[in-house]
Amino acid sequence: MNVGIIILVVLAFAAAGYIAGKRQALALSAGSGMKLHSLSGYYGQTVALFAAVPAFLLMIVWLLVQPVVVENRISGMIPESLASEPAARSLVMSDVRRIADGLDSVLVRGGLGEEALDSIAADTQNVRARLAEVGIALAGEVPPVVFEAARSYRQSAKTGALAMTFAVFGLSLLLGFLAYRRIDPQMRARNISETFVKSLLIASSLIAILTTIGIVFSLVFETITFFKLYPASEFFFSTVWNPQFRGGSELGILPLLWGTLYVSFIALLVAVPIGLMIAIYLSEYAGRSMRSFAKPAIEMLAGIPTIVYGLFALVTIGPFLRDYFAAPLGLGSSSSSVLTAGLVMGIMIIPFVSSLSDDIINAVPQALRDGSYGLGATRSETIKKVVMPAALPGIVGAVLLAASRAIGETMIVVLGAGAAAKLSLNPFEAMTTVTVKIVSQLTGDSEFSSPETLVAFALGLTLFTFTLGLNVLALYIVRKYREQYE
Repeated sequence: MNVGIIILVVLAFAAAGYIAGKRQALALSAGSGMKLHSLSGYYGQTVALFAAVPAFLLMIVWLLVQPVVVENRISGMIPESLASEPAARSLVMSDVRRIADGLDSVLVRGGLGEEALDSIAADTQNVRARLAEVGIALAGEVPPVVFEAARSYRQSAKTGALAMTFAVFGLSLLLGFLAYRRIDPQMRARNISETFVKSLLIASSLIAILTTIGIVFSLVFETITFFKLYPASEFFFSTVWNPQFRGGSELGILPLLWGTLYVSFIALLVAVPIGLMIAIYLSEYAGRSMRSFAKPAIEMLAGIPTIVYGLFALVTIGPFLRDYFAAPLGLGSSSSSVLTAGLVMGIMIIPFVSSLSDDIINAVPQALRDGSYGLGATRSETIKKVVMPAALPGIVGAVLLAASRAIGETMIVVLGAGAAAKLSLNPFEAMTTVTVKIVSQLTGDSEFSSPETLVAFALGLTLFTFTLGLNVLALYIVRKYREQYE
């Protein structure tokens, strides 16, 4: 059964449990003459929570564990002669999953039965051609053992899905029924319900932490594998980026890191002054009508897709800078440059600085301004000496959010700055960033176990560490200045 249908059915059980629990509490109270400890809705909410939450947790765990169990079992069916190395076995399992998915989508939905699968399996000489007849196209030959593994994979997945359906429905009905049976006028339903909800909130809070830990570990493990194949000293200190996929690659991060910092610096050089001036004007000078028009208009910049910004850089900004600045000054002849990407990216992140800074400046207590005016300060002096220092911690956070957005941008850099990895101070030259190379190294049909592919994880971990350092620095600055104004 489809996961979406399972969720709807469990929600229906929970809704029925809520209604039944509420009615049961009222009926018991009326029959015994005892006053309910809690509002009747809490009794229904308790039944609904017990009917829904454990069932959903079971479904989530099942969906995470089942693929691992099935793949481990099916992987044992692949002989060593066909896949002696982990990388080769991974590729074979990829074919197994592709065939299994194709069998589900083509055979089942097309109205073909299991006899069609038996017919394909019987033709051991050319399984790939028989699969092509039913619409499953594969590049290489398919050994019969791989096809049988795909059939077993498909059957195991179907059996697991059926078992999950019965387990989830059974757990939902069982716990809902037990919670319903426990209803009593003296039952502390409010305490039980609120404790349950509190536990859910704590678990939800832990999801972000666990997700971050999972991201870090996934990057760390693959990075360790990469450094077993490629020296870490050359990766961190080499000034050449030249992946070959045929041996002799040079994978130095310095040119990519320089391009990332260069583009981000230009973007912040554009966005921070303009964004801060916009925020100061909107919060301290603009009237209500102007503010109601200008603030949404500026925030619309954040809603424009980055591909549109990239095309704007490629078609408009790049040729303009080349024809009127780079070519006349003899600094370059290409429309792709660091300055092109930096300017357009700076325009894109202006709302991140202006909107957040505006909210932060408005949050400064009016009493600080009134005190400054009472001492004879002008509006501009009050802004410079009182408002901006008081809002500085929040402004630093807004700038760092904009910096993180700039560092992680890819599409604008691809279309505006090019893909050349080099170390240069000339802003009119084409360069590239870490994020662009992460995408390029993981795109295509390259072997996943090669250092040219695994380097993407090392690049991602380096970028993560760099942004984490920026956040720690920002936290230190925020705490230092916050102590002076609290």
